[in-house]
Amino acid sequence: MKTKAIFKKNMVMACTALALAGMGQAAFAEDEVAEYTFLDSIKEGKQMTNFRLRYENVNQEAFKANGKKLDTGEAFTLRSLIGWQTAPYKNFSIGAQITDVHEFNDNFNDRRYNTPEHNNGTASASADKAQYPNIVDPGFTDINQLFVDWTGIKNTKVRLGRQQLNLDNVRFIGDIGFRQNMQVFDGASVLNKSIPDVELFAAHFDNVRQITTKDRRGNIEVLNAKYRISPSESVVGYGYLVDVENLAQNGGNPNSVGTAAQGGNGLGGSADIPASGSNFQPSKTDASSKTFGLRLDGVRPINPDWKVLYTAEYAKQTDYRGGSSLIDAYYFKLGGGAAYGAWSVRLDHEKLSSNDGKYAFQTPLGTNHLFQGWADQFLVTPRQGIEDTFVTVAGAIDKVKLYAEYHLFKSDEKYQSMNGKFGDQYGTEFDVSATYPLNNNLLGKVEYANFNESDVYGNNLKGAARKGDKEIVWVTAMYTF
Repeated sequence: MKTKAIFKKNMVMACTALALAGMGQAAFAEDEVAEYTFLDSIKEGKQMTNFRLRYENVNQEAFKANGKKLDTGEAFTLRSLIGWQTAPYKNFSIGAQITDVHEFNDNFNDRRYNTPEHNNGTASASADKAQYPNIVDPGFTDINQLFVDWTGIKNTKVRLGRQQLNLDNVRFIGDIGFRQNMQVFDGASVLNKSIPDVELFAAHFDNVRQITTKDRRGNIEVLNAKYRISPSESVVGYGYLVDVENLAQNGGNPNSVGTAAQGGNGLGGSADIPASGSNFQPSKTDASSKTFGLRLDGVRPINPDWKVLYTAEYAKQTDYRGGSSLIDAYYFKLGGGAAYGAWSVRLDHEKLSSNDGKYAFQTPLGTNHLFQGWADQFLVTPRQGIEDTFVTVAGAIDKVKLYAEYHLFKSDEKYQSMNGKFGDQYGTEFDVSATYPLNNNLLGKVEYANFNESDVYGNNLKGAARKGDKEIVWVTAMYTF
């Protein structure tokens, strides 16, 4: 709490100082003109405000420690984001946004930490929610974004403070905007567009607040260089260096067959936050890593109606700054398809490799909900790795936007299943959504995810650390100003 209070105080002081420095450049002008110009920058700013009401229902084939099945989880929550960013004044712009997530019911495991500030003032132990599946939308109120932008150099923007960040397809760096509490970063970033068709981005962050609302301190270095082949095609080179205290990616003993499926990246001895969510001891194994990669992605028009879609990407991940020597894995994605009018279909194959079943490629800062299925069974890559082959169909009927995916999941290295056998079939998943604009400000959305387990990990059904069948329904309404 003390660290968070110091951060908030320092952020407010930094933003105020930079804002005053910008206004100070107009000190020699008449006060009336300076005041009018600054007030006009506020008036001409832009909204950072929206409200999202959501119902989520989770039915999961899983067991508690006592062998009983999990109850159906239901979450009814409201996220309120309220903020404003001023227009540039003397090359400075200020953005401020607060977030509040309110829980209207309590029959789900929100993975909250047992302190009042993580539940709208009510201290509620997660252990009381162990009979429910995880729905990670804890009640929470805090600063979501607070930053100063400086554009004093042509084609360059420097941002200092707490900020959202989404790079490329958010596979490696994203704000996890699907969840009610988003992931945000504290630090400084620079975006430069001086070279035609080139975007250069660099950042240093010393803290990341995750969707569980927990702050993780350390050092994150981000490098991303994009060259636009055409308005709809690009090649990107990137490097992500992550030296941060355990990002909930550890857990799972490589010597324990029973945790083969749920064992995190294989570096720790136990899950960082178990289903009960209380009295846990995070793994102390250092998971610091560096990842370098290259991505080619685009849409190539053939004629006014037809387009070709394609993606090719490769990345290598190794240990960094004292990280475990087991961190040695690679990632690749290859896929393509076609689009006709509002409709498209594509086939992709994505692999997060395993280091001989001891560690698997991880994306601890990515928006992982969008990958390996919406049921969130693989937010952390199992240490046996994963191969995901999936078909995507998207389109629109009148104002209704439709989207669907079908996934076939396999492991990179085989795991031990029941009766002493070895397998590599994790399961399949079907996801579908429909989005409809009720008016210019209000958007409605219905989503469905269904994961079906193909094999069981461990020696018996109830004692196995397994994925289990899982079915989720979301109904969402979002109002944006």
